[in-house]
Amino acid sequence: MTDFFSQGWGWYVAGATVASIAFCIFLIAATAKQRLPGNEKGVGTTGHAWDEIEELNNPLPRWWVGLFIITIIFGITYLYFFPGLSTHAGRLGWTQTAQYQDEMKRYDESTKPLFAQYASMTIEQVAADAKAKGMGERMYLTYCVQCHGSNAKGSIGFPNLTDKDWLGVGDADYIVTTILNGRQAVMPPMAAAVGTAADVENLANYVLSLSGAAHDSLKAQMGKPKFGVCAACHGNDGKGNKQIGAPNLTDDVWLYGGGLRTIQHTINEGKQNNMPSFGSLLGGDHELARAKAKVLAAYVWGLSNETQAK
Repeated sequence: MTDFFSQGWGWYVAGATVASIAFCIFLIAATAKQRLPGNEKGVGTTGHAWDEIEELNNPLPRWWVGLFIITIIFGITYLYFFPGLSTHAGRLGWTQTAQYQDEMKRYDESTKPLFAQYASMTIEQVAADAKAKGMGERMYLTYCVQCHGSNAKGSIGFPNLTDKDWLGVGDADYIVTTILNGRQAVMPPMAAAVGTAADVENLANYVLSLSGAAHDSLKAQMGKPKFGVCAACHGNDGKGNKQIGAPNLTDDVWLYGGGLRTIQHTINEGKQNNMPSFGSLLGGDHELARAKAKVLAAYVWGLSNETQAK
């Protein structure tokens, strides 16, 4: 209840809760005092009769009334001891978040020995271990499949993990660091630095020419001088820079698509791509999170290094 962004919602729910309990108390008190006409057998009736047929009004069984009262008492007691009324945290101070964190802490403690055995192994050794591979695959299906796909081949904007084309170094430490800390890819909009719309189109054709893709050779020649603004990251030869994650423009691997219009859009608008950090999801303990990340990294590394992982 205390997690609402606006306290107004908390007070609204609290008000509805109190009103419901108050209505239940009123209802049982009102019906207990109600006196209805009876028939010759002393059974209460609603007063409705038609063709000598009367509608009886037998009272609720006492155990039913007692259960109703117990339910009201239980509701009030619960709201006193547990959070449920706006900012009231409850007498016991219990929260679902705290319970979850406690359960996760106990779970982490129980899994530490399982992952600790791989701490001293190389990435190749972990990738070749059948048990570790199964664990890594299950973690991949939990944390990575949403973006990189069940076959790990990625999609537009999400890298293919089964080839050897890495924006970064692509070694074990790189993959572990990426899993733990995430990645923030930034290519600024370059239209202002390139010039006119025609200049952008010419530059896009030159970029296409670097990988041997279909392009307008005349426009590519005119766009070549403009490539100077790109060379700071992608290099004069267009082969990129793995240290800063600048893609190689001379191969046929395109993360966002390699069409002319796509490249023009990238030059004009830039790219802001993000891979979130999974460190906190892998475990509250840094040592355990790193051990889990290593097992997951070994699985990912093995996807593009199957021969070495056997």
